[in-house]
Amino acid sequence: MARILITSAIPYINGIKHLGNLVGSQLPADLFARYNRARGHEVMFICATDEHGTPAELAAAKAGQPVAEYCAEMHEVQKKLAEGFRLSFDHFGRSSSARNHRLTQHFAGRLADNGLIREVSEKMVFSIDDNRFLPDRYIEGTCPNCGYDSARGDQCDNCTKQLDPTDLINPHSTISGSTNLEMRETKHLYLMQRALKEKIADWIDSKTDWPLLTTSIARKWLNDGDGLQDRGITRDLHWGIPVQKGDQPWPGMEGKVFYVWFDAPIGYI
Repeated sequence: MARILITSAIPYINGIKHLGNLVGSQLPADLFARYNRARGHEVMFICATDEHGTPAELAAAKAGQPVAEYCAEMHEVQKKLAEGFRLSFDHFGRSSSARNHRLTQHFAGRLADNGLIREVSEKMVFSIDDNRFLPDRYIEGTCPNCGYDSARGDQCDNCTKQLDPTDLINPHSTISGSTNLEMRETKHLYLMQRALKEKIADWIDSKTDWPLLTTSIARKWLNDGDGLQDRGITRDLHWGIPVQKGDQPWPGMEGKVFYVWFDAPIGYI
């Protein structure tokens, strides 16, 4: 008997998920879980709602609700949908849970202790009319890579290139539409991914039982285009996991939260 951990893509909290979400990730994982249970293996099948970042804040603002209240309500909706389709999750959690707060802060502390996090002072886009910084989906503009005119401040959905708000051409606030923007200095933490590239490559090469497609996709992330780059893991937002080093304060990071792309993968654990 084997012990098997199965996860499916954790759905964003904003909006009701459609059949494509079910068929594309949750249903195949559910079938695999049921198959392995039937073979007598010990299976842990987990999923959760992905509740942090700008999508949640923007959706809550549109609904006229506090973001915590909106996320709690939508979690119950998505949980009931999963039950209605009889998905056999052993646990359907929330990325905003106290447990994920502790785990994310713990992982950040361990990464810092191993020299894999650096503090960066950088200039970010600030909206004068909105009186706030504009990370990720709070800002849109033209992609410098492909020319798509609705690229977000974290990624272009047309060419999939990862972006920073400062990369965008003719940017505007998605809150107010304002173009009255300026650059202001702020501090953030960066995960030093480039320092991990060779170790990750060796780990991928050691996985002789992986399907060829899985291995090639993993190598593509390491080597294509700009390759694996250091990435900011904190944001100037109100909703999210407060930046701490384990259970200790992180000097200079007061009032900031971890980026959703940092805390959400930990939610799979």
